[in-house]
Amino acid sequence: MTVQPKESEPRAASTMRSLSRAIEVFEQLQRYDHPQRLNQIAKDCGMSSPTTLRILRVLQEAGLVSQTDKNYRIGPAVLPAARVFLEADPLPRSARPILQQLAENTGLTASLYSRLGFERVLIERVVGAASLGYELPQGRRLPLTVGAAGKILIADLDEDQLAEVISAAVALKYEPEETTVEEIRRRLPEPGEDYAYSEDERATGVVSIAVSVPARTGAVTESIALTAPVHASSREDLVARVPELRHAARRLADLLASSVY
Repeated sequence: MTVQPKESEPRAASTMRSLSRAIEVFEQLQRYDHPQRLNQIAKDCGMSSPTTLRILRVLQEAGLVSQTDKNYRIGPAVLPAARVFLEADPLPRSARPILQQLAENTGLTASLYSRLGFERVLIERVVGAASLGYELPQGRRLPLTVGAAGKILIADLDEDQLAEVISAAVALKYEPEETTVEEIRRRLPEPGEDYAYSEDERATGVVSIAVSVPARTGAVTESIALTAPVHASSREDLVARVPELRHAARRLADLLASSVY
């Protein structure tokens, strides 16, 4: 019997580093609103242009990246994966009717967010009667340090964990370099509050309130938010909706607990 030689540690480490870099470039492309040139992508990823170009070409061959002229953007190969997630995953499937009921009962826009590393992503949204004046597409990556739905996800972190979040937010240009733990802590809910509130934080003229979805184990990773134009709802109006938000969050947690999630 021939014994195959084991892969060397340096080669394995190099392969994992290449994979990690490819994921980093792919994630960065998801943050852009418009196609970007190679130099900008390389700068934002902290990589050289030749390295970034090699990665983009590999992703392009897989259909994960498209190129028009000298600009790069996310490619069509992401659509099948997105469709499978939205149609089959228990999280958006369970949340959809809950958000619909919230929007109908309150007239506000109801949204579900999930933590993704040091960011949050919009999983599902039902627009209420009170128009927000802008569209936020599903899958959009957003900061954890700004907006009610993000802040509630980091409200219970200790100082070291919060410092990690801030460091990532600075690196992703969500926060200025001089941002401190104390500054972010002042944005978070007061002790004893189980909801977060925001006004004119991520979007001008918008107010929002959010609660976390109870987790079966570990830290919370999802939040449900109600959002409205600032002229249509006061802080008091939104705080009065917190019991409905809590009920919706518990319903979603129960549905997820009873599914294969």
